[in-house]
Order: sequence, then C-alpha cells, then structure tokens
Amino acid sequence: MLASLTLATPFLLAGHAARAQSWPQRPVRLVVPFAPGGSVDGMARILAQRLQEALGQSFVVENRSGASGAVGGNSVARGESDGHTLLFSASIQAVQRLVLKNPGYDPLTDLRPVARVGQAPVLLLAAKDRAEQGIEQVVAAARAEPRRWSFGTGALGSAGHLATVEFIRKLGVDLPVVPYRGTAPALADLLAGTIGLLFDPVLATLPPVLGGQAQGLMVSSAARNPAVPQVPTTAEAGFPGVDIQTWWAIWGPRALPDAVAETLNRALAAILPDPALRARVASLGIETLHQQGPALDAFIRQEYARTQELLRLAGFEPE
Repeated sequence: MLASLTLATPFLLAGHAARAQSWPQRPVRLVVPFAPGGSVDGMARILAQRLQEALGQSFVVENRSGASGAVGGNSVARGESDGHTLLFSASIQAVQRLVLKNPGYDPLTDLRPVARVGQAPVLLLAAKDRAEQGIEQVVAAARAEPRRWSFGTGALGSAGHLATVEFIRKLGVDLPVVPYRGTAPALADLLAGTIGLLFDPVLATLPPVLGGQAQGLMVSSAARNPAVPQVPTTAEAGFPGVDIQTWWAIWGPRALPDAVAETLNRALAAILPDPALRARVASLGIETLHQQGPALDAFIRQEYARTQELLRLAGFEPE
C-alpha cells in the first residue's frame, strides 16, 4: 500500500501543478481604483487587451474609485486570492499610508506587488482661455493672485499630487489644492475654468493639449517628451527637482499563489517588449518596462522613502 502511494505521489503533484498553471480559468477582473478616463484607466485597458490575447481569457477593467484609490485597493486586498481579481494602479498605491490616516488596509502588507509595467512623466496644464500664456506668465500670476490658481489633483499621493506639492514648495506661495476622485473629473473642471492648474501623467493630459483645449506648461522629465516636444521640461522652466514620474503596476492579494504571479509575469515578459505595443504607448508619452520580484520590492521601498521625505519637507499632513 505504501509503495503504491509512493508511486502515485509524483502523479498527484503533477496534477496539482497542472491545475495551478491553468490560470486563468475564467475572466479576470482588473480593478482600477479610479474613475474612467484617467491615465491608470487608459493604461489598464491597453494592457488588458494584450493579456486577453496572450492568456485566452477576458481581462475586464472594473473602475472602483474613491478615497485616493483605497476603495479599489481594499476590495482586492480583502477579496479572493485565486488570481481572478487583480489590482491595476499607479505609484499612489504604494504610498497610501502617507496620505490617508486610515485607508482601511495596509497596501504594503495586504497586497502582493506582481509586476511594474510602465512609467511616464507628469505634465502641468492650465486652461487655454486664461489670459496668461506660458509658464513664466502663469508663475507670475500665481504669485500675485494665488486664489485664482487652485490646483486640482486626481488623488492624494498620486504622482500628480506629489509634483503639485513640490511645485508649490518651490514656488513659495500657498496655492489651494482640490482633491478629486480621479483625473477625469479634475480635467473636466480645469477645462471649465473651475480650477487653474493640474499636474497629471502625459497619457491623460495629452489629448486636451493636442486638441487645443488646454496649454501644456512643463513636463517632469529630464528631456522633452516626444509626445509634446513643444513643452519645456521642469528644469528648463526654472523648477529643477520637480521630476516626479508616475508608474503603473499590477498587484494581487497578499496570498496570491506563486503560480499565478509566475504565469502573469511570463505573459508580460512576452507582451511588454513588443515593438507595436512600445510604439503605441510611446505616442502617449509612456515607457514600458517589466520589473518583478525582489527588484520590485526594493523599488517600492525606495519610492516610499522618497515620498515620505517629500511630504515631510512640504509639511503635508495625512487626511
């Protein structure tokens, strides 16, 4: 009897491994913790389509906005850990504890980072119908009349918010900051003239600039971004150090099986270097990349420490 069990064990293990590697077995929900129309939502939809083609199951983007990404993040952290519900979010997800007093969960311990897939600079926008044109005139006007130049931010702790905090600190004037539930409503208010300024990733801010609805004032990259080559860098505009970049990653619940993470990363390793995909996202100002495992864990710790210091210098208090 013992011998027969011993002989059967490899087959049992092989069967278990095969079942683990068969993920996904049904459609995968890719939770985006912000409203539709923003940079996180846009990048998620591009990647969802390619993952669906690579893995043979639907990847459905589900927007669950609120509390600077904490509503959607919490739903994944507390949800099933079989890999059929994942979180697609931006750099804000790693630093929520620094901007929210009680996000309802701990993003650093209740979520498992699976892969970082891209990064992009943020672009400073002003409404097109303002009399002031260009960064020099806007800066002068903001110093003279700060109440006219309120800043919108899609989420506290986002790259756009961090760039806003650093810009205001360097400006030396206390501009009002208005938080929104995602980029889309903030951008709508900017175009309507309700707010004066908005920092957000190029993916979301590019269309109104190219369409003539808003003016691009500066971009937070070392060199001019090829998607908006007419817009000066933050250093060229006189604000060196406002070089905040956003990045996008996929997370799962902390108990996400290794086999799911490995399957997902194999698919991403094939998708992300694809020239057609790279060209598509480059036209939106995005650089694809693929980072996982210990390197990703170390990167997130570094980002957390940098954000903590930036908010400390700005005197920011969690809400």
